[in-house]
Amino acid sequence: GSLRTKLVHFWHHPAGPKTIHFWAPSWKWALVLAGIADLNRPAEDVSLPQSTALAATGVIWARYATQIIPVNYNLLAVNIFVGITGIYQLQKKIRWMQQNK
Repeated sequence: GSLRTKLVHFWHHPAGPKTIHFWAPSWKWALVLAGIADLNRPAEDVSLPQSTALAATGVIWARYATQIIPVNYNLLAVNIFVGITGIYQLQKKIRWMQQNK
């Protein structure tokens, strides 16, 4: 199909830009950017509760995104990245805590 046809389909999709199902996960990418910016933060400054929350919500909502109809790939992708950054920070903090007992 033509580009116009694809854009019209995207526009009218149940998880397209006319719905909250598009915009909520789109704005959540800011959490991913913040998580990436925090990758260089010293381990002693990483928040264990915050990293745990980000890791857990990333995993939970990524799973949820695969169970809803229609599958929301934007929601899935953003939560995979939220989970990854949370898990990375979590393991960094735990390793630092073990080395500095």
